[in-house]
Amino acid sequence: MNLYPLKFKPILKERLWGGTKLKDVLNKTIESDITGESWELSGVEGDISEVSNGNLAGTSLQSLMDSQGEALLGKSVVKRFGNEFPILIKFIDAKQDLSIQLHPNDELAKERHNSFGKTEMWYIMDADPGAKLIVGFNKDVEKEEYVKSLEEGNLTNLMNYEEVGEGDTFFINTGKIHAIGAGVLLAEIQQTSDITYRVFDFNRRDKEGNLRELHTCLAVDAIDYEKKDDFKIDYPKKKDEVNNMVNCPYFKTNFMELEKSLKQDLTDRDSFTIYMCVGGTATINNDWGSEPIKKGETILVAASSSYVNIDTQGSKLLEVTI
Repeated sequence: MNLYPLKFKPILKERLWGGTKLKDVLNKTIESDITGESWELSGVEGDISEVSNGNLAGTSLQSLMDSQGEALLGKSVVKRFGNEFPILIKFIDAKQDLSIQLHPNDELAKERHNSFGKTEMWYIMDADPGAKLIVGFNKDVEKEEYVKSLEEGNLTNLMNYEEVGEGDTFFINTGKIHAIGAGVLLAEIQQTSDITYRVFDFNRRDKEGNLRELHTCLAVDAIDYEKKDDFKIDYPKKKDEVNNMVNCPYFKTNFMELEKSLKQDLTDRDSFTIYMCVGGTATINNDWGSEPIKKGETILVAASSSYVNIDTQGSKLLEVTI
């Protein structure tokens, strides 16, 4: 099968905290003014991505994995994950603050939910002046102190706030308490998991007037209570080069700011490659075809590709592999 560069139909998600930047900044076709997420590439049950370009348009990601497993994913990826797509790719628009939350590690998620854990990273694409994230605690916290702060409604006093701007990058390991703040548009790369423990939601109500569910008891034993300054990624930004941002057991992400074309030999990669365009435009070419990409779009290049050539005169790309 000719596995040309594949685009997928975005899976758009309404969220209580969502806005319109997915349309206004990334040109997504959204119908709701509270659209918070665009799932660009998903193997999550019930939300399987579907090819949108070329001869394979209409084919689900799951069907491709079932029929073209090693060619699409890579031998080492199939050996590790079978025919499950191991990462979930999103763009997120937070018009309001997201809930304060965390994600369990692999062991806890397997035991409680028969799921992967959820390690993730964020690349800030756009931020209103003064926009912030919550990442971790502002001091070492005892479990009892945390529980008391929840009961008294002052959890935010224990939180670490980080003001953000375009290009800032954060790595959110499991157990780290966090929240995306109002005014932030970001690209998210995460393990394939939709397990979130919500611990505080600013007492907001949904459109039916109900408070959203909290996961207080589940969260207590999943939280890392230690203050750690291990979340903001200081990465090189050399133009027309591949700059490593994150290299963890679940994904590797590189940053590329290109002012001219770049060709890469993929014969030894043994993994699919994802390109998220976070600025400008480019054309992605492999053995079987080419596909244009612009800010807010995502392309999957099959593991069986022997090369990828990125034709551009100005683009910023996140390159994601396993």
